[in-house]
Amino acid sequence: MLGAGQGVYVEAGDGTVLLAQAAARAVHPASVSKVPTTLALLRRLGPDYRFTTTIAASGPLSAGLLEGDLQFAGGGDPYFVDENALLISARLRELGVQRIAGTLRLSGSMLFNWQEGDLSGRLRAALTGQVPQAAWDQVRAAYPALALAADARPPSLEFADAQLGAAAVAATTLLVHRSQPLVPLVKALNDYSNNIFKPLADAAGGAAAVQELARAAVPESMRDEIVLGDGAGTDARNRLSPRAAVRLLRALEQELASSGHELVDILPVAGVDDGTLHDRLNSETDRGCVVGKTGTFGDYGASALIGALRSRDRGTVYFAILNHDVPVSAARRRQDAFVHDLLASLHCQPWNYVRDARPAVARAQVLPAATAESR
Repeated sequence: MLGAGQGVYVEAGDGTVLLAQAAARAVHPASVSKVPTTLALLRRLGPDYRFTTTIAASGPLSAGLLEGDLQFAGGGDPYFVDENALLISARLRELGVQRIAGTLRLSGSMLFNWQEGDLSGRLRAALTGQVPQAAWDQVRAAYPALALAADARPPSLEFADAQLGAAAVAATTLLVHRSQPLVPLVKALNDYSNNIFKPLADAAGGAAAVQELARAAVPESMRDEIVLGDGAGTDARNRLSPRAAVRLLRALEQELASSGHELVDILPVAGVDDGTLHDRLNSETDRGCVVGKTGTFGDYGASALIGALRSRDRGTVYFAILNHDVPVSAARRRQDAFVHDLLASLHCQPWNYVRDARPAVARAQVLPAATAESR
């Protein structure tokens, strides 16, 4: 069904190998590379870690005018988008800030709307209300008690861009933005297989550190079957075997269990979560039965699907399918047909999982400086 020489490995929870073909052959896994990065992030940062962005003023506030610059100091938040900027604008206006005499200044590690370029210009546009209305609607829905929630227009700040020079006083922290916790943040990125994972891997120590951790999580005989040039799956050097992929998935499951979480909390559930698995394995019998990770990189001839399912006959069953040199559309059809038959033959049941439909910004926090310091 999958094709001669294509890699597949299926293992029951007790370690029994149910099926293996080219299981030790390491091929390009595309975005399945995000699984070891996810494991490394959890190990290094912890499931409740929040990335922080500090908002400060370099001058006093008088009658709605901040007599200085507005400063953002980034802490590497990979999920800082329009909605987060709007939430900050609304909180600043609650503090009485309406106009900034100076300009917007950025420091530290920052991304905005998944991009690095022209950060100041794009963030400034959002702070001045130049965003899609849908973004403000999400903030209003997530924070109904927000003072500005009754206003249908996005909150906006005004920048005068005065050159303040030496007259500006030392910066005073106004707010601290804390991202959503690491587990739901990484789940959202895994759901859509967002390649922001590439710089995010730096928070786990970089690609070399992720590779070292991943190799340590599998038997010695499999360690050479894990090669990571990056943590996202775009590097041509990346390699993974089906059996090593299953071991990494199980290591991720164990790491999550130590904090009371499950695979469904950090990887997409087929037919339920938005993203790469929403329209796959979504029939009435299959929907909700597979939690896993896709990988696709046509330029490398790579298409992959790894995951876990709950079976009546063998408990939790783990699988990895790593296709190479097969057209992506054909590979996906074969993968889905194989997993569909696997689900039926093992009498599988859906995972006990309910999708969190709240917008991501609902899990973020913007705290006054004094409150943030006390946490």
